[in-house]
Amino acid sequence: MSSVPTVLLTGASGVIGTALIPELSDCHVIALIHRTPVPGADELLAGDLTAPRLGLDAAAYKKLVRRVDAVVHCAAVTDFSSGPEATHALNEAGTRQIVRLVDDADAVLYHVSTAFVARTELTRTRRGHDAGEASARPEDYLDSKRAGEQVVRSSGVPAVIIRPSVVIGDSRTGEISAFQGMHGILTALLRGMLPLVPLPPASPVDFVPQDVVASAIAAVLRERRREGEVWVTAGDQAPSTSRVLHLVSEAAAEVGIEMAIPRTVGPEMVDRLIRPVFIANLHPRARRRFDDMLAMTALFAGARAFPSSLGEPGLPPRLGAADVESALRASVLHLAQARRVGRRFAEQVPA
Repeated sequence: MSSVPTVLLTGASGVIGTALIPELSDCHVIALIHRTPVPGADELLAGDLTAPRLGLDAAAYKKLVRRVDAVVHCAAVTDFSSGPEATHALNEAGTRQIVRLVDDADAVLYHVSTAFVARTELTRTRRGHDAGEASARPEDYLDSKRAGEQVVRSSGVPAVIIRPSVVIGDSRTGEISAFQGMHGILTALLRGMLPLVPLPPASPVDFVPQDVVASAIAAVLRERRREGEVWVTAGDQAPSTSRVLHLVSEAAAEVGIEMAIPRTVGPEMVDRLIRPVFIANLHPRARRRFDDMLAMTALFAGARAFPSSLGEPGLPPRLGAADVESALRASVLHLAQARRVGRRFAEQVPA
């Protein structure tokens, strides 16, 4: 790797990619894009992750592999409702194309996966529960990410697998390039649309700010690591479900929302009583929304804390409870402003 390494970045317009580009100011960053232009990258290269040679002609591909020292592979289908075909097409088959490029370039791969590959057994379908009317299928996503990791491990190329947990907005501002699944639940809480949350009150809810994830990726690249796994999580500092609800309520009060803290209910009670008695009579859209939330929260119900690599030599400091809670507050306040929820923002005129 040269003194100013050339880094090919996939998923540059996504949540992690947009946060990562400023962290790579000491690198020459080539952003592989499909449709969306990306500010801040040194070069933009139009390509297709699912096509041979990334959709490039032979000459362009040959020129690229001569230049690339490292590849940071952030691109992924993360929407739980995309279905298995679309999810595997990018998360698994796309990773195969990236591995081939890394091999041809004699480069190092920094593959961004997810910490939730360790929780595939917690999905409702794996536990034998009815998915109801849910459009969210986390098992499709997790299967594809596990398959992607296996592609990397079996390839023989030098690679570091990076596993962040739920990614929220910037730790200071809460800003994020696109709202994620957790933001949908936070929005429902702020708008009083969740009378209950299908999670035991003590279940840890692990999330990390996007700038911490970006800093960790940049650190392992800067160290020129060539193997291993890096868990970017809150770990044992992840707040409990009841603590998260309390923190969201406090942030809501700051923007003029009197948020009633929902009741926390274990998944067993939901299936035995709540869904058949109460949810079954709701409007189909409301039933689907509830079943989607049930599918997503199943990944936290009764789970053990994730491991965390933060604080290890060369990596960003380990997150403390206060860091995690402050980041959640920032994300809630940014979300409330963006969605114009609460008295503080409701009467603001959009810029």
